[in-house]
Amino acid sequence: MASENVVSIAEAVSAPQFQQAICETHGPFQQKLTKILSKVFTSPCPVCHGEQLARELEEKTAREAWQRRMDMNIRLGSAAIPKRFEGKCFEDYRAVSRGQVKALETCIDFAENFDKHSDAGRCLMMLGTPGTGKSHLGTAIANHVIKHSGATAVYRTIGSVFQAIRESYGDQGSKSEGQILEPLIRADLLVLDEVGVSKEQPSDFELRMTFAIINGRYEQKLPTVIISNLCVDEVKVALGERSADRLREGGVIVLLFNWPSERGAIQ
Repeated sequence: MASENVVSIAEAVSAPQFQQAICETHGPFQQKLTKILSKVFTSPCPVCHGEQLARELEEKTAREAWQRRMDMNIRLGSAAIPKRFEGKCFEDYRAVSRGQVKALETCIDFAENFDKHSDAGRCLMMLGTPGTGKSHLGTAIANHVIKHSGATAVYRTIGSVFQAIRESYGDQGSKSEGQILEPLIRADLLVLDEVGVSKEQPSDFELRMTFAIINGRYEQKLPTVIISNLCVDEVKVALGERSADRLREGGVIVLLFNWPSERGAIQ
């Protein structure tokens, strides 16, 4: 049985009453008085209260905007996009020929519909002539994904990855092989540039490291953008057949950049 000393909510809170009050800033207003047990609570000036709520909302919005900027800056920093490409976007890509227009439209679709391509684990390969804007579009995709989807993206040249891993084997290495590979494997998007730049037969070490990255991402259905100056058959050799086969699953998109180099061209 409930104790007789327990007071119900209905009994504890009396019906509100109203009285005239004066706000030093906004003048007279109807003040609400609510009695709970023996304590009386009075309502503030409604105009002051509204202004306070507006200030709190403005401060909350500013804090959230600041946090979003900080988070984006962290993601952009983690992307490690080189200074030459860090501000690249689709708007400043010069598309004149039919092939350039197709490449631009495809890359815009890949970035703007990243969630769809990510769900499918779909990869993108940009292959062909040097100086045709492949790195520009690859980093534009990464920048767009970071800024508009909230996802993480990482840009690396494959040569820099190999070099970092080789250095990790020495006594002076600051990171282990696993620590170097881990952010490449877990990023929502990886842009891997200069694949097969030497046009030489890749070593067993290079094939093994490439497979570790591609297979790790394949298992998690994470999209990878491959950029190379090689043709389709040559890039298969540079990546290794096992890696190339994993990139194909999910409906890989292949773009061929077969127009003249734009480097040094007068705009």
